[in-house]
Amino acid sequence: MVKGVKGDREVTLLLVEDEEPIADMLRVGFFYEGFRVEVVPGGRAALDFLDRDHADLVVLDIMLPDMDGFKVCERIRARGLDVPILMLTAKKEIEDRVKGLNLGADDYLTKPFSFDELLARVRALLRRSGRKGEAVVLSAGDLVLNVVTREVKKGDEIIRLTPTEFSLLELFMRHPRRVFTRETLLNRIWGYEYVGDTNVVDVHVSHLRSKLGDRPPRLIRTVYGVGYAFYPKE
Repeated sequence: MVKGVKGDREVTLLLVEDEEPIADMLRVGFFYEGFRVEVVPGGRAALDFLDRDHADLVVLDIMLPDMDGFKVCERIRARGLDVPILMLTAKKEIEDRVKGLNLGADDYLTKPFSFDELLARVRALLRRSGRKGEAVVLSAGDLVLNVVTREVKKGDEIIRLTPTEFSLLELFMRHPRRVFTRETLLNRIWGYEYVGDTNVVDVHVSHLRSKLGDRPPRLIRTVYGVGYAFYPKE
């Protein structure tokens, strides 16, 4: 079975994002990672939520319809709340990033981004804040993946993976027996704005299987007409 160090309380993420396609993609992604996700479309709704409820982390877009993310971040900190804040910005100017950090944000990510990178940053912030013991070591039989050191071992052998291969394997190992479509894998690993053929998924899975020596019956199985699923050996 896949094993890891898990916390004993559901983590709540407050997602402040007014673009529905992005909000929906992130909500579904975080839900499947085991988070409780609350989505609000604007700054005032975010502040109202924090007045009446608890969040373990805020994912905050800068470009909002009622007040920008900088002002929201400033007001959250003015209320004495130490909740970690990760800002999403379409702006690449250094001044904007510095402004957000100076106002109390803990991290930022520039659009477009991959869900995998956002998830990694969220987990890192949660670990640093002590809000949850995340699963940092995953194992299936003699296959062991360490999220912190980004090391993969099969028995005593270290398996050298590319960042994309590592991300695919981590996703599979965190969700044993769940079937991922190629489109879902593209959104999660390559990013929601990726434009290209879904065959790129097949190529990377093939390389990953080769490096793992994954032979039938496979750990990473093809679900014909759908995608892939990870089946740990009992």
